[in-house]
Amino acid sequence: MTYMASDINALTISDEVAADADFIVTAARPNTTATLANTSFASGGARILAVATAGTSDNGKTTTITGTDVFDNVVSEVITSTGSAESVAGEKYFKTVASVVCSAQYAGNITVGSTASAAQAAQGSNRVRLKGLSVVSGGTAGIVEYINGTPESGTTLFKSRTIGTDNATVDRSIPSEGVLFKDGLSTKYTVGTVDMITLFFA
Repeated sequence: MTYMASDINALTISDEVAADADFIVTAARPNTTATLANTSFASGGARILAVATAGTSDNGKTTTITGTDVFDNVVSEVITSTGSAESVAGEKYFKTVASVVCSAQYAGNITVGSTASAAQAAQGSNRVRLKGLSVVSGGTAGIVEYINGTPESGTTLFKSRTIGTDNATVDRSIPSEGVLFKDGLSTKYTVGTVDMITLFFA
């Protein structure tokens, strides 16, 4: 009897790390380059970052964050603070952070941290076909997006919804050849709505 080897790959995403307002930069007033407390996330995924200032006269000051995206490409984002002591979130997902540089010293301490908006990628930016998925729900219902390309600029090909019952699992197989992600497969989700995602792709 001849056995055929499967070409199916599996990626398990386990990310229950809560948002952390000072995970990247703890409270400080750097003149230019900030000292980094952490440069990556325990889940191996990527997060949208936010800059918070305690000062009330920092309108127009900027923080430039440089690192890598879900596909390990170099990415940079400039986050502009307002005149109020508040947190301003960016729009790009950072898998790693290499530097945080301020345009000028802030009036009050700043922190740079992670939000609950998360993303991960399967097999880099390579062309893949998604054949099936298993999603273990967190305690809150939410949406998981399956994106052709990066989570910032790619196209969402379809979505699934978590049940909202903690540890409830939904398994789905995709018929025929699966769903083609010609520019790479990335998955976007909100921490707390998902306990675990397993993607089956070839």
